[in-house]
Amino acid sequence: MALEVAWAPALRDNYIWLLHDPESEETVVVDPSEAAPALAATEARGWTITQVWNTHWHPDHTGGNAAIKAATGCAITGPAESGRIPTLDRVVGEGEAAAIGGYEARVLDIPAHTSGHIAFHLPEAAMAFTGDTLFAMGCGRLFEGSAADMFAAMRKLEALPPETRVYCGHEYTQANGRYALVADPENQAIVERMREVDALRERGEATLPTTIALERATNPFMRAASVEELAARRAAKDAF
Repeated sequence: MALEVAWAPALRDNYIWLLHDPESEETVVVDPSEAAPALAATEARGWTITQVWNTHWHPDHTGGNAAIKAATGCAITGPAESGRIPTLDRVVGEGEAAAIGGYEARVLDIPAHTSGHIAFHLPEAAMAFTGDTLFAMGCGRLFEGSAADMFAAMRKLEALPPETRVYCGHEYTQANGRYALVADPENQAIVERMREVDALRERGEATLPTTIALERATNPFMRAASVEELAARRAAKDAF
C-alpha cells in the first residue's frame, strides 16, 4: 500500500508534514514547529504518531518535539547539530537511513541553511523532505553555511529522479516566484508556473509538493551555473 501524506499548517507559513504507512500503521511527523496541529491532524485521521523526523535544529521545525514525544512516546530522529535538538533519540547523517514500515528514507547531508541540515529521501515512494534548504523556486537563507555549501546541496538534490515529489518547510512559493521572474526573465516556464501558483494562493490552497523536474526548470538557485551566480542571486533575493 502506498504511503499517505497530509499536512498541518503551523505558525505563519510553516508546513508540518504527516507521513502514514497504512500497512504498518506507523506515522511520521516531519519538522513539527508546534505539537497541537500535528496531534490534532493525526487524531482526526485516526493515525498514531510513532516517529518524528527533523531536518534541522531551528525551533520552527523542532518546537513541537517534546510535547509530541510526551503525548505519544514516539522516537525522534534528526541531524547532529551541536546538541541543539535535545529531544533526539537517534542522530543520522549522510548514507544512513530512517524507515517507516517497509519504506526506507535515505539521509542526505545538505548543509547551508544550518551547518548540519539533512534531507530525507524515500526513493521507493518518490518523495523528499528538504526542510529549509530547497524551496519551490527558492532556497534557504545562508545562516550557518556558505554559497558553496548551498551550490553543492543544489547539485545533490538536482541529481534525484525528476519525478521525486519535494516537501519543504514553508509556503514561500509565490514570493520566491516573484523573484524568479526577475532573476530569470526569459524563462517562460516560470511565467507559466506563476499563473498556477497565483491561482492556488487565490483559492487559499497549498502550492506544494513541488518536484525535482519542476525545480530544475524554474528554480533560479538550482539553475545557477556557479557558486558565484548562486551567491549573487541569494544576495539579490535577500534584498528583493
